[in-house]
Amino acid sequence: MRLLALLLFVVATSAVAQDPHSYARYEQVRATHLHLDLNADFEARILRGFAELSLDWRDPKAHTLDLDTRDLHIERVLALDAQSVWKPARFTLAARDPMRGSQLRIQTPAQPGKVRIYYRSSPQASGLQWLNPAQTLGKTRPFMFSQSQAIHARSWVPLQDTPAVRIPYSARITAPEGLRVLMSANNDPAQDGRGGFRFVMPQPIPSYLLAIAIGEIGHQDVGPRTTIWSEPGRLAASVAEFADTEKMIAIAEALFGPYRWERYDLLILPPSFPYGGMENPRLSFITPTVLAGDRSLVALIAHELAHSWSGNLVTNASWADFWLNEGFTTYVENRIQESLYGVDRALMEQRVGQTELLEQMRELAPHLQSLIPGRVDEDPDAVFSGVPYEKGAWFLRTIEQRVGREVFDPFLRGWFDAHAFRSVDSKDFVDYLQAKLLTTHPEAMPAAELDEWLNRPGIPAGARKAVSERLSAIDATRAAWLAGERTPAQFGSERWSTQEWLHFLNALGDDTSLAQIAALDDAFKLSQATNSEIAFRWYLAGIRAGHAPVRAPLERFLSTVGRRKFVAPLFEALAKRPADKAWASALYARIRDSYHPVTQAAVDAVLDYRAG
Repeated sequence: MRLLALLLFVVATSAVAQDPHSYARYEQVRATHLHLDLNADFEARILRGFAELSLDWRDPKAHTLDLDTRDLHIERVLALDAQSVWKPARFTLAARDPMRGSQLRIQTPAQPGKVRIYYRSSPQASGLQWLNPAQTLGKTRPFMFSQSQAIHARSWVPLQDTPAVRIPYSARITAPEGLRVLMSANNDPAQDGRGGFRFVMPQPIPSYLLAIAIGEIGHQDVGPRTTIWSEPGRLAASVAEFADTEKMIAIAEALFGPYRWERYDLLILPPSFPYGGMENPRLSFITPTVLAGDRSLVALIAHELAHSWSGNLVTNASWADFWLNEGFTTYVENRIQESLYGVDRALMEQRVGQTELLEQMRELAPHLQSLIPGRVDEDPDAVFSGVPYEKGAWFLRTIEQRVGREVFDPFLRGWFDAHAFRSVDSKDFVDYLQAKLLTTHPEAMPAAELDEWLNRPGIPAGARKAVSERLSAIDATRAAWLAGERTPAQFGSERWSTQEWLHFLNALGDDTSLAQIAALDDAFKLSQATNSEIAFRWYLAGIRAGHAPVRAPLERFLSTVGRRKFVAPLFEALAKRPADKAWASALYARIRDSYHPVTQAAVDAVLDYRAG
């Protein structure tokens, strides 16, 4: 009983009855289906049309429907009455909250089975980016894509924008002739768009997985259930880079159960996409920055695929439990990598991730270092970090190490099977852990340590760091070089993998001298690196040391890559010296419009930027 009481205490902070990031009162009425009928107006940079919601009224006394919106212009609302007649419904749109947007309240005295909201989005919608032809690879046609996670779906669809609510959807989208529309649904290559592109997503998904992209897009199959979509000029490189995708699917299925989404396609987006990838079901959105030419960065594909089980299939019920999406996915990603590329590669990726997490934790507030954050009302974009990813995976790996994979793998597969197409919180996981594992293997995770993992900052003392002989050799090489006992020419770096380079560069701290940085650049031409992960870490080292030769390639990098993981830390490093900050501010003023709103918000905060 003492153990159970402590377990219940551990997860008390995660039991969020109402998603603090949503206006929706889904305990009273819940959407059960969404249909979209929208026209994409590239000249005005808006989507216009209607969203139709089917409703399940759970409270007989409820007579209002509250929806989430952000910067939407609501034109009119119709409700379907008992005689199947659409009639006008009264509505009010509240003042805009900086984080949550505006509450749309629809008066529904008769509890209709459906409502239609006619609206148009804003040209500045936080979840959409409209690119002019010059910002695309082909330079002749415009492009648009969405990013709905975490709470940006409401900027292009009025709905219950919370992961606690899952809905199937359908859509008809019209776009200018010659442009293809894709969505996180069935994408039929044979559709020509006459009368609009039509889509169906039969499985229920949370709103943050709603996705749309429109542009000049080609395609090529790389497996029986995988198609690569991209701008035509990037298609061949993408097909070559991601040729192992079907192998990844087969590995994941063998470990964690059947793939339940029918197809797993990839859309390689323009470089302004703000994330490495987005796990939109049936159509993962992928940054072109992982096109390294040697498949060394395809862990990102394994990660987005893994979300087909953790996140898309079993979803965090609110953003307070984000680790249930990302910690599980990071763990599964590494297991896929191990099966496909070997134990050495997996251990190196674990070690690099753990090292970067510990470094990041040095600057994170304590309440942001726990898997269940101490506060649940903060903007999920503003508190984004590696904690739910790497600490979450480290936690699961610790349990695996203590009970063995012969026990842990069926446990994890059972978690996915038992909670498929459901939204869950940390209490659900702890209950499952207790019932399915700890009753027979109490040594796997003592209650006090479980509390440390979930609710305390830092990493528990009992956690084992990944040990990689190859990275230990890198440490020895670096130490000998810093001690003057070895020159760069003696590194043997021609045999280093990407992960070995990342480990080496991550340890170049503020105490690395300008002369040492210059020597590395002379030896390895790192300022000319084409691998984005290596280049990013090299630019950070160059900025810290004041290495002038990085300035020109850094400007090209920041002008062509919009991935927030790279852009925000680089501007943050530049902001630490007055001269660098002045240069960075002038550069940012010129290129800001090329960034997605998510990236803009991060850099605006770093540089204290004020538009206009």
